[in-house]
Amino acid sequence: MTLDKNWYTEIYPADGAAFSLKVKKKLHDVQTPYQHIEVYETEGFGTLMTIDGLVMVTDRDNFIYHEMMSHPVLFTHANPKNVLIIGGGDCGTLREVLKHPGVVQAQQVDIDEGVTRAAELHFPDLVDSNSDPRAELYFDDGIKWVADAAPGSYDIIIVDSTDPVGPAEGLFSEAFFRSCHRALRDGGLIVQQSESPLFHQKIINDMHSAMRRAGFDSTLTLNFPQCSYPSGWWSATLAGKGMAPTSFREQDAARKPFKTLYYNAAIHRAAMALPEFMLR
Repeated sequence: MTLDKNWYTEIYPADGAAFSLKVKKKLHDVQTPYQHIEVYETEGFGTLMTIDGLVMVTDRDNFIYHEMMSHPVLFTHANPKNVLIIGGGDCGTLREVLKHPGVVQAQQVDIDEGVTRAAELHFPDLVDSNSDPRAELYFDDGIKWVADAAPGSYDIIIVDSTDPVGPAEGLFSEAFFRSCHRALRDGGLIVQQSESPLFHQKIINDMHSAMRRAGFDSTLTLNFPQCSYPSGWWSATLAGKGMAPTSFREQDAARKPFKTLYYNAAIHRAAMALPEFMLR
């Protein structure tokens, strides 16, 4: 990351690319035991949070990511009641999960309390469901949390992680997926953010292989735009325990009893369509 003449720039050296936002001022700067959290006010994208110099969330486009990390998997499961979110400290995914009236419990486990505290100060819209009685927030090691979970504890596990470096590296491993498989009930689903289809094809391929080796029957990658992330194109990969995530409750999605800004049944169908290079 560079900050030069009021421009924040995230550089992707391996791909010879970068993403820039014009900054008005810095709002927040904290070094936690785990990572460096900064928050900026930008000219065109509202508030921006970065972690270790990388874009995590902006006011302007976070709704796409948070909706695609939650609603597709919740409408794919037959009857989701107990949801675990690993990571997700900005609480935007938690907010979307709690829009589903059938969810009776949503536990969020993020290793770094500093992310949630920064969101409470600077992203009030993202944390407005934290007081929901169904929400439980824990600041702990998500890998250990899943490993210690009783078998069959959850219907859905959402892994809303940072890139596979530092504290999040272990969240992309076969050992972690084995723990998730054990913690899910039959018919359960895991979804994990899986980086850019254009820049990170190896990560996506390795995730599919690791999930299947961990015991999941079927895997599926969804793709969607995310202009503030590397390449502007992002993905989430699902895996099913005793079920295939290739179909969803389309009528329920079409009649969802809550508002969204991006997700709908047609978007869900479209996100499952992959270009030829990804199919290969």
